[in-house]
Amino acid sequence: MMAGAAEDVRVLFGAAVRAALEAWPALQIAVENGFGGVHSQEKAEWLGGAVEDYFIANADLELEEIEDFLGELMTTEFDTVVEDGSLPQVSQQLQTMFHHFQKGDGAALQEMTSQINQKKCKVTATPLTTAKETDVAEDDVDSVEEMEVKEVTATNDGAITDEVCPQPQPSDPDTQTIKEEDIVEDGWTIVRRKK
Repeated sequence: MMAGAAEDVRVLFGAAVRAALEAWPALQIAVENGFGGVHSQEKAEWLGGAVEDYFIANADLELEEIEDFLGELMTTEFDTVVEDGSLPQVSQQLQTMFHHFQKGDGAALQEMTSQINQKKCKVTATPLTTAKETDVAEDDVDSVEEMEVKEVTATNDGAITDEVCPQPQPSDPDTQTIKEEDIVEDGWTIVRRKK
């Protein structure tokens, strides 16, 4: 492969890696909520280059090694443990991209990047509050606390595609209410099965 063509494929590989990471909901949530501190966005951009360099420096990576590397970066840089099952998927996607890079298949890298960008969802965390059902007097209102729950919502980022990002279904109002008798003295909440 000629030097110019190899450099072009390297650029395509870097763009594909960045597209895959930008589409990764776990990373999107970490950046949006500042889990990496005030420089979360810069860390996310750096992450793309770090992953690209990791592949270039290690030609025969196993899937588990990629997962470990990404998991370690998320823990170290964003104080986030990824437990949503997406780590193996993203790792497999990156490994496939690297195989295309090694073969010099720039067209496949462009196709993968295009598919990722079309299917990319914008993930946001929106706060929900659940109020306790209580019979408290007006002067005891200060003692009633509200719990804040984060709901993750996926919305289409406007890309033209036939697929629509999954939207969360509204939950039963009874599941969002904590009754006073369910809170015991030491602050624990009793969780009951849905009937």
